[in-house]
Amino acid sequence: MISQLLARFRRRGALVFTADFSSTSQWVAGHSWAYPDGGPVNPADDKLDHLVDDPAYSRSGVFRATRRPDGNWDTGLLTTEGSAEEYMVRANDVLEARVRLPEAVGAWPAIWTWRDGGQEVDVFEYHPDNPDLLELSNHVRGGGSRYFRDPAVAPGAWVDLKVKFGADSVVWWVNGTRVFSDRRGVGRRWRAYLIVNLSISAGRYHPVPDPAVSEISYEVSELRVYRP
Repeated sequence: MISQLLARFRRRGALVFTADFSSTSQWVAGHSWAYPDGGPVNPADDKLDHLVDDPAYSRSGVFRATRRPDGNWDTGLLTTEGSAEEYMVRANDVLEARVRLPEAVGAWPAIWTWRDGGQEVDVFEYHPDNPDLLELSNHVRGGGSRYFRDPAVAPGAWVDLKVKFGADSVVWWVNGTRVFSDRRGVGRRWRAYLIVNLSISAGRYHPVPDPAVSEISYEVSELRVYRP
């Protein structure tokens, strides 16, 4: 048993980050430089988001969105950028997360990275109108992307995600199975902030929410980063 635990530790590396979404020193709510002027809106990216710093929209690990009278949605976003700790993932770090996917069409949840106008790797994106599909993407160094389909991916389902931000290849696992290696990587000097959020689609690429829907949510119950 001890040898098995040691082997597992060597594979994962040292635990360097455990998400505490309630921590104001670890996460900033409702503001991100991945949005024009830091937010609160980003219509050019086909989003109906209106970012809010209300703790009820993100700090429990349940990321919420509620309809506004102006047609946008108040949405929850957390980022390590601008926080007291200013935590960044680095090349060859491994991120593991457990998420419960949203059910309502129009939801657009994601875990991703960002710094200085780029450095984006999407741990995952999801749109319930494609109910069995996860979008996995590396936008660094012309990296690749994959649309991964699986019956275990479904509205309301719990999904385990794992990504190695490899210098030479970014690798994704879903529910313990390796599903994509982009063979491009992020480069040895790469580093970036973490973002966890729920966006709402504006209709250009994915449908808007049904008019009868006034609230949408998804949950991130765990998020950790290991370093070799």
